[in-house]
Amino acid sequence: MELPLDYPTLRVIWWGLVGVLLIGFAIMDGFDMGVAALLPFVAKSDGERRAVINTVGATWEGNQVWFILGGGAIFAAWPFVYSASFSGFYLAMFLVLMALILRPVGFKYRSKRPGKAWRRNWDWALFAGGFIPALVFGVAIGNVLQGAPIHYDGDLRVTYQDQFLGGLLGLFTPFTLLCGLTSVAMLVLQGSTWLAMKLEKGDARDRAVRFGAISALALVVFFAIGYLFIRFSNLGFSVVTAVSPDGASNPTRAEVIPAAGAWLTNFSKYPWMWAAPLLGFAGPLLALLGLRLRSDWLSFIGSSLAIVGIIGTVGCSMFPIILPSTVDAHSSLLVWTASSSHMTLFIMLLVTVLFLPIVLLYTAWVYKVLFGRVSTEHLKTNPDLY
Repeated sequence: MELPLDYPTLRVIWWGLVGVLLIGFAIMDGFDMGVAALLPFVAKSDGERRAVINTVGATWEGNQVWFILGGGAIFAAWPFVYSASFSGFYLAMFLVLMALILRPVGFKYRSKRPGKAWRRNWDWALFAGGFIPALVFGVAIGNVLQGAPIHYDGDLRVTYQDQFLGGLLGLFTPFTLLCGLTSVAMLVLQGSTWLAMKLEKGDARDRAVRFGAISALALVVFFAIGYLFIRFSNLGFSVVTAVSPDGASNPTRAEVIPAAGAWLTNFSKYPWMWAAPLLGFAGPLLALLGLRLRSDWLSFIGSSLAIVGIIGTVGCSMFPIILPSTVDAHSSLLVWTASSSHMTLFIMLLVTVLFLPIVLLYTAWVYKVLFGRVSTEHLKTNPDLY
């Protein structure tokens, strides 16, 4: 059966769609994590903390869908990537899931008892549920840029070096920690701009604005240091063999070797890609301007654009590599060697084209209906609030 889209085109489309889903997750669930990470610091009284929690209380469950969609898309469109990354980063993913579990439990149980110690402990649990995933997701991206010690044998079974499997702390290096801090600053900024839009005017909102300004400046600094790290260190991988874009999905048919500075090569070949890192710098500055001008929408748009730029920078710098191997030149995963079949990608694209607009329209309607500032007065009159 002749499909209307060829295999290479579908592979690139799904590479882009997974990127869109990751950006959607970082924007939508990102402000949930940012708000949780800020909770003990921007809110001092119990009323303020309940108000902060309820800025995301009506929508956090829906935002979590982006995480599920991203994982599902990787599983269906990039099975080699799913198996290698989720197996190799198992302990990190377990840590993330444990932290994410704290969030719904914290939301539900925090206000069930009036005791100060009870509520304070759940506040710190919510902080962990926001801070830990933000940090670990950034560390994971840093490890992807550094490469992973994966090896495929003749039967396409993947194995790892012992230290990679056994040590969670081994994932934390100076560069990956920098990536983790960049992720934390990015999502704290997103949470701060969300609180600026959703909280009533008062001390808690003012603190959120101050934390947003600090995180915006920190994000610019961390992103710049990350560029310098990649520019002047030995980081980078390069494809050194001709790989047919419409060939079979088999990681062993490509040769990828370490090459210092190779993560910047695409920006020389395709100058339009510089739009991503420029957006990564301009977004936080736009958010900072919006916070200074008390323009809530401008700050939130700037923060969201920063997410687009930073995640887009990673994708553009690595293309067509998805996960490089540090131990075997013939075990790296590429856009051209790690996807599902031609037919699978096409059917998935049809389903996505049909249902994604419905999801987006429904999400927009929900936010329109539920939008409005949260005040401490609402906490006294609305029994549905946390």
